[in-house]
Amino acid sequence: MTAISKKLNLFDFTMIMVSLVIGMGIFRTPANVAAAVPNQMIFFGAWIAGGLVALCGALTYAEIGSRFPVAGGYYKIFSYAYHPSIAFAVNCIILISNAASLAGVALIGAEYITKVIMPDAADTQTLQIIISIASILIFYGVNLLGLKMSARAQNILTIIKISMILLLITPLFFSARPAAIASAEPLISPGFMEYLKAFGIGLIAVSFTYGGYQQTINFGGEVKDPAKNIPRGIFIGIFIIIAIYLSINYAYVNVIGFENLKGSKNIAAIMASHVFGDAAGKILSVFLFLSVLAYVNVLLMSNPRVMQAMSEDKILPEAFRKRNVKTDVLFTSLSVFAAMCALIVFWAESFDKILSFTIFLDCFGMVLSAATIFVLRKRTKHLDGTGIYKMKLYPLLPVIFIAAYTFVAISIALDYKKNDYAALTGLSVLAVFIAIYFIAKRFAKKTN
Repeated sequence: MTAISKKLNLFDFTMIMVSLVIGMGIFRTPANVAAAVPNQMIFFGAWIAGGLVALCGALTYAEIGSRFPVAGGYYKIFSYAYHPSIAFAVNCIILISNAASLAGVALIGAEYITKVIMPDAADTQTLQIIISIASILIFYGVNLLGLKMSARAQNILTIIKISMILLLITPLFFSARPAAIASAEPLISPGFMEYLKAFGIGLIAVSFTYGGYQQTINFGGEVKDPAKNIPRGIFIGIFIIIAIYLSINYAYVNVIGFENLKGSKNIAAIMASHVFGDAAGKILSVFLFLSVLAYVNVLLMSNPRVMQAMSEDKILPEAFRKRNVKTDVLFTSLSVFAAMCALIVFWAESFDKILSFTIFLDCFGMVLSAATIFVLRKRTKHLDGTGIYKMKLYPLLPVIFIAAYTFVAISIALDYKKNDYAALTGLSVLAVFIAIYFIAKRFAKKTN
């Protein structure tokens, strides 16, 4: 295995984790959640539940990363705990899901910035595609310069992103709520099953917005003192994220109004316009575009390391694990993932279209990777008492996390008409990749 120098300190790792989670979702998905639920109680309940589930997951992944601190850990853990075929299939669909997520988020960012630079353009879709691909190519270039350079860029973009959100929230506490946009509650109260169904559908978008922190285990082999810095970084990062999400959703509801939120898309710009005036919407759109760049950058940093791990297990060709001698960059893996993202931009018509598909694929990765803690606890008992992180309330926390994502997957499957059969498509993709694994293995044996 290639020796890897540990270059990421606690601050770098925490900023990477925050950026993995806070993308463009928080500036779009609250509208999806509001549209899915009948009232504010369920709306905020979904966001609080999402935060608690994320905390359970973060604690679970903290121990996983501490017990198994290797680059490409997300793939390595599947292979170690289950079977290489499961590792190959699940990681392939996760790579596709991540690429689709990046493409969708890039397109949302392009929608914001297009209204600023060319508000009267006739063909906005083509311009948005060009901007999205340009964003991918720019940070493909940044990542080619090396991990430390991309980490520095990530730190700057993450600080800009968090500062922008805080500035957006702050006026809420100094401005009176406009009476004209007060929210309205439904006259007829739904029954328990309707509440449960609405809650599950709302959690789809919430899961997308909270998702991403599990990828931090891909950096386990590149973090200084991983036994301490991995759990600390996740603890700090997840609490920052929960605080930000609850605050900004409270701001959305109070400034825009719950009913108005249901039919809105560019909700952050709309809110800025309400508080500061129309010019603020354009300024905010620029900062939102910078948020997109942070998300693009961090996924380009993370996913090539999964390809590296798969190559080390001889599932992918040797080229995917080779690093540039000068920059230590995984050139082939980075190039392939960036190309995948750029290609998906062409068919990703809208964020809403790929949301359910992306989350259903993620559910497999979340459930199976979190469940590896049960295997790791048995196989790595010799590490207990050696300074690794060991979660409290085991096995309750991973069980809650696994149950929550199973519930989300079932919600997507039951809402199949609105989701364009996302669950069926996801299961088909999983089956195809498992078949490809065994076919490739049989072909390799015949060749040898």
